[in-house]
Amino acid sequence: MKYALVIGLFLVQILGYSQSNKETVPTPKPDDKLLLTIFLKHDQSMNLNEIEKIRTDQGFYKNFPPEGVSVVNWYVVMGIGQMVVLELPASKLAAVNLAIERTAWKAFKTEIYPTYNLYPIVEPKLENKAKIAY
Repeated sequence: MKYALVIGLFLVQILGYSQSNKETVPTPKPDDKLLLTIFLKHDQSMNLNEIEKIRTDQGFYKNFPPEGVSVVNWYVVMGIGQMVVLELPASKLAAVNLAIERTAWKAFKTEIYPTYNLYPIVEPKLENKAKIAY
């Protein structure tokens, strides 16, 4: 009788979890892309010519972005430096990090933020659907 009660409680617990109303999080696919925002912050102890020389000497323009990575936007942010937005497969994240470490350090201090596009989720909720594409 004791064992039947334990088994019964065990089954109730399992069935309770299987009936959960929680939304499932989609599993990432190998081809899923992410956006990566990189701030290349100017070292204000150097002028633009010195920064460009370091970048060129370190091979920045030859090695960045790595193959398989696309530039979405590249802006100058006055008072900060440059902001680069890349689109890449998650598997290329290490290659981007390595390219930054090898070719941008000394010329810039860097901040890197992985992001994702929330607009497709928010768009149906917006009353004003106007979107500017550059």
